Amino acid sequence: MPAINRRLVTQSDLQDAMERQIGVRVFENNHIAESGGIILRFDDRTVVIQSGVGDLSYFSRQSCEFFELKKS
Repeated sequence: MPAINRRLVTQSDLQDAMERQIGVRVFENNHIAESGGIILRFDDRTVVIQSGVGDLSYFSRQSCEFFELKKS
C-alpha cells in the first residue's frame, strides 16, 4: 500500500507524532534528510529524531519540513 504523508507543522502535530512513535520523514533543502526515525524530543527551534540505537539527528524547525509517515 502507498504511504501517506501528513505535514507536521504545529507543536500539537509534533507532540502527537512523538507520543504515537510514528515514523517521520524530514526534508531539508528539498531533499530527504531523514526517513523512518521517530521524534525523541523537540522545542521551538529543534527537532531531535532517533533512527537507531544511539543514532540521533538534530533538525532545525525553521529550515526543515517534517512529515508523519503512515501507511494507508
